[in-house]
Amino acid sequence: MSDVYEKLINKETKISLIGLGYVGMPVAIAFAKKLEVIGFDIDKQKIEEYKRGKDPTNEVGDQAIKETTVHFTADARRLIDAKFHIVAVPTPITESNIPNLDPLESATKTVGQYLTEGSIVVFESTVYPGVTEEVCIPILEEASGLKAGKDFKVGFSPERINPGDEVNRLETIVKVVSGMDESTLDTIAKVYELVVDAGVYRAESIKVAEAAKVIENAQRDINIAFMNELSLIFNRMNIDTQEVLNAASTKWNFLDFKPGLVGGHCIGVDPYYLTYKSEMVGYHPQIVLAGRRINNKMGRFIVENVIKQLIHAKVNIEHAKIGILGFTFKENIPDTRNTRVIDIIHELEEYGITPVVHDPYADHKEVYEEYGIKLNTYDELTDLNVVILAVAHKEYQSLSESFFEKLYKPGINGNKIMIDVKGQLDRKNALVAGYRYWRL
Repeated sequence: MSDVYEKLINKETKISLIGLGYVGMPVAIAFAKKLEVIGFDIDKQKIEEYKRGKDPTNEVGDQAIKETTVHFTADARRLIDAKFHIVAVPTPITESNIPNLDPLESATKTVGQYLTEGSIVVFESTVYPGVTEEVCIPILEEASGLKAGKDFKVGFSPERINPGDEVNRLETIVKVVSGMDESTLDTIAKVYELVVDAGVYRAESIKVAEAAKVIENAQRDINIAFMNELSLIFNRMNIDTQEVLNAASTKWNFLDFKPGLVGGHCIGVDPYYLTYKSEMVGYHPQIVLAGRRINNKMGRFIVENVIKQLIHAKVNIEHAKIGILGFTFKENIPDTRNTRVIDIIHELEEYGITPVVHDPYADHKEVYEEYGIKLNTYDELTDLNVVILAVAHKEYQSLSESFFEKLYKPGINGNKIMIDVKGQLDRKNALVAGYRYWRL
């Protein structure tokens, strides 16, 4: 398989990216600067946008899409022209928090149907240890009629791209790579070294690489859960959690985590992949699942405090009007997958309140089709009793005090309730300005 690298370099064969989302697209763009790249996605509408030079993910920008040499296609038959395949499709969970491997299995079958002898398939999708060898390889073999290890080789290189992060990019993050044998590992490492300036780390095995990825996000989930639990505790003591964290962070080895909503397709999902496999081998995780339970109830905790603030302000809950700024799962990106802002909305609905929601990044049509939520313009955020700053978008941080004033119902004086989930605003200034201010 070592000749695959030489053929790629000499442009005698191509590399394919299967799945052109927040992870696959940056990878495709990076490789296209060095190699011939086929960018495949089953979403024909997305492919057409890419062909028009539009980046719906906002990860690389329209200009990069216009300038790239990636061959965008929704025709799977084009995959036959590639000898090095990278699968970067989502790995979500079901409503019961069970891993949903359907997208991965479907993509793997598609690759298998057009797999040729001498090819290498690398999976980047986050999975639990064992999926690549126990699930994906049999699918490739059945679909292709070829034999793994003899006719084609397989590896795993977990994605580490952080959507919306302008500093930590594909090129600057060490890439973990693994292969089913030393020769395959060497080829995969050399291919990724073409685009990853930070270098690669050669994992001992595919299972080690799979496990390394899934614990990265589980670790973040647990650390944020600890911050959220502190917020639950300090709120009862009438102590501002972020002031406590500011004080504690003056110690050199204090970890810089903040309380907040934990959603998205990684941190809020990957721990369930780890716990699923753990229970398969007979161990019921304690800390990992405890972290999930805490993080999953933060939407309810926020709304409980909204209601308390309304009661203190003597506002009739039934007639309260609430505006939510931000709907995506994190700041400055259009991705709404597994956004936990929806928890706030559903909890408010339990009290008979339908909030007015705004987001400068989210796709209005997509949000309505997926969640049944109508996103509103700034002009529609009027006569509010409560403003919930749910997502720390840069645009919201630049809004003036006079702008916020216009959102509230006239004449409510000191009863303007501001729920600042991520602590975007200066707490003291907000209190001086007359807000009933609360944050995690």
